[in-house]
Amino acid sequence: MNIALWIIAGLLAAVFLFAGANKLFIPREKLAKAPGGGWVLDFSAGFVKALGAVEILGAVGLILPALFGIAPVLVSLAAVGLALIMGGAAVVMFRRQEFKHALLNLAYFALAAFVAWGRF
Repeated sequence: MNIALWIIAGLLAAVFLFAGANKLFIPREKLAKAPGGGWVLDFSAGFVKALGAVEILGAVGLILPALFGIAPVLVSLAAVGLALIMGGAAVVMFRRQEFKHALLNLAYFALAAFVAWGRF
């Protein structure tokens, strides 16, 4: 079980690190042109940047506390936070009727919830 949690946490960390860096460093107008990126036009540029920063912090929180054994409960809290973000993202995608992206967000939600459950 521990190996599965490490693998899933590592994959989620990579996904959220990449997604967060894109949101943080790529202009909102360019993000909107990407497939499934039209949602960024519904939010302010500041919100998109803040979301990117939170995703990067969540990715770091999935790995470093457990790796160093310092406050490992932070892994669970990071996973819960990322699951909440993915739940919100799924709602946004359902409202925009982008069902494939909503299902992908729900899959990330389920993986983050599994890590949170396994690490609590």
